[in-house]
Amino acid sequence: MAVEDKHITYRIYLVAVTVFLMAIAITVKLTNIQWVDGNYYRKLAKERTVRNFVIPANKGNIYSSDGSLLATSIPNYNIRFDAVAPKSEAFQKNVKPLADSLSLLLGKPSSYFQAELRKARANKNRYYLIARDLSFTEYMKIKSFPLFNMGVYKGGIITDQKTVREHPIGEIAERTIGYERITPNGIPDGKGIEWAYRKYLNGKDGKILKQKIAKGQWKPIRDVNEVEPQDGYDIISTIDVYIQDIAHHALLKQLELFEADHGCVVVMETKTGQVKAISNLGRATNGGYYETTNYAVAESHEPGSTYKLADLMTLLEDKKVDTSKVYDSKGGEITYSGKKVRDSHEGGYGKISLAKGFEVSSNTVLVQAVYENYKNEPSRFVNHLNSYGLNSRLGLPFQGEGKPRVPQPTDKDWSNISLPWMAFGYGVSITPLQTLTYYNAVANNGEMVKPQFVSEIKSWNKTIKKFDKEVINPKVCSQETILKLKAVLENVVKRGTGSKLYSKDFSMAGKTGTAQANYAKNGGNEKHYISSFVGYFPADVPKYSCIVVVHEPNTSMNNYYGADVAGPVFKRIAQKIFTDAPSTNEIKKLDKKNGKQEKNYSEYYAKAQKKHHVIPNVKGMSGMDAVALLGNLNIKVKVIGVGKVKKQSIQPGESLNKNTTIILELS
Repeated sequence: MAVEDKHITYRIYLVAVTVFLMAIAITVKLTNIQWVDGNYYRKLAKERTVRNFVIPANKGNIYSSDGSLLATSIPNYNIRFDAVAPKSEAFQKNVKPLADSLSLLLGKPSSYFQAELRKARANKNRYYLIARDLSFTEYMKIKSFPLFNMGVYKGGIITDQKTVREHPIGEIAERTIGYERITPNGIPDGKGIEWAYRKYLNGKDGKILKQKIAKGQWKPIRDVNEVEPQDGYDIISTIDVYIQDIAHHALLKQLELFEADHGCVVVMETKTGQVKAISNLGRATNGGYYETTNYAVAESHEPGSTYKLADLMTLLEDKKVDTSKVYDSKGGEITYSGKKVRDSHEGGYGKISLAKGFEVSSNTVLVQAVYENYKNEPSRFVNHLNSYGLNSRLGLPFQGEGKPRVPQPTDKDWSNISLPWMAFGYGVSITPLQTLTYYNAVANNGEMVKPQFVSEIKSWNKTIKKFDKEVINPKVCSQETILKLKAVLENVVKRGTGSKLYSKDFSMAGKTGTAQANYAKNGGNEKHYISSFVGYFPADVPKYSCIVVVHEPNTSMNNYYGADVAGPVFKRIAQKIFTDAPSTNEIKKLDKKNGKQEKNYSEYYAKAQKKHHVIPNVKGMSGMDAVALLGNLNIKVKVIGVGKVKKQSIQPGESLNKNTTIILELS
């Protein structure tokens, strides 16, 4: 018995020691958690339940030169309710007044909202949806309602804000206005003004501290933000809405008429380089035309006969020949190294002067003039082309500017036909905007200016940055040469290949171009052409320069030349500007404020800040500003025409109902 008792005593001691050791281990572990790992676990718990969220800054607007909206961000708000946050007394006291207010704003019975709010309270719903897609005006109203005016912590209101980027003017200049996005790979990307000037437009994001609640949802911890967002600046573009509308529709009409693949048009102010209109239209599978690619900036291709201006400028500058020198077109066909150069006019033009050869766009005449004078020193000819900037990018702020190419005598692929082929625009490559910049230099008495798309960065009525004229080359050639070039360019329209465009009412100068594209589609053998016209108007005192390029007009129509396909677009633009809108025939001084623009800013800002309970009066406002104002009131807008609001389908003073559609007639 004594032995058995002894064994029992040993077991008791063993259990006691084990328990004691376990107690020590637990104590050590708790101490370790508390003092050694405590900070880590506390930090981990906080990260999983409390987090800083980004509050996107309001993006700046993009305006046209006359103050019309081209791109704007319209804020939308989702309102939710943390039914657990308010104290019982506050909830019971304010639930009916809150339901009454919501009923007036959202159009449902007060009894409905009372029942839903009480149900959310009973179910301890911390993220109950009150309303979606509210405008800023509606958000400010709902924020002032009973209970909600007590804020996030005491009143339970939760606000989720998002912004929607709208282009009120639609597809017009859409590619130049551009966009900013995040690719599927998470890489920031974009195009046009939106991307190029994003550091000004985007502002600085803010931060707000939120706490995790049920089902992975988060609510703000306090009423004030950790960091307040700073709104982006506004961009004032050089685009003129009226000229843009003219250019867009003139190009569209011609593309549809000739069933072309794509085309572009650019109108530039001669003295300043400000781009007043740019349209890029490509044909979709449904047969319609849309802004998909900025062809004017990105597409580098063989220019055809528009390149002959560089031939003539070089010949005159080097005093190799004068415009009166006579050449034999040799029946419209000459041969270099077994390759034939032909004129478009069968049989040629006989014996004609160099000036006349340029006016009728004779390949044989211009090629002879260049080859005879530079065959032994091609570098001298090419160096002139390089000095004109024809082998360099313009250095635009946009992504994807096309790279020009002028063959150099040092290139491995330089051959005996390189020089004569260059003389009539083959073997070289240049974008439409680069061609226009070169022609604009002639119109501008030799001063080559860089194309400009943005004139100013503003914060309401305060100028943040101003973009002045940028000179690329103060004098591309002598004044003597400029005067001769202007004369032959004017004669192209009066009696040359552009004679169909001539009008006694207003003068124009320019050059036609037709190039055969060096590719075939779908393995076929059919020829594809690039038709172009580039020049300026009025011819005597140039105010605007313009280029029109149309790719792949339907050859079955037996009419694919630049004068017939691209020329009418040029004429329509000049005609509309100087006949329909003579007031645009002014170049405003850069150092003067645009009174119309300042007035539009002030009027729009005043109306946007006003709380509206009825339909506002938008007559006389710019159509783009009216769209933004009504959009913020959650009113759907349908726009007819371009310009200022002439009529509105719902009269001012009528009741403001959510999801109403209003039709605005512009003129």
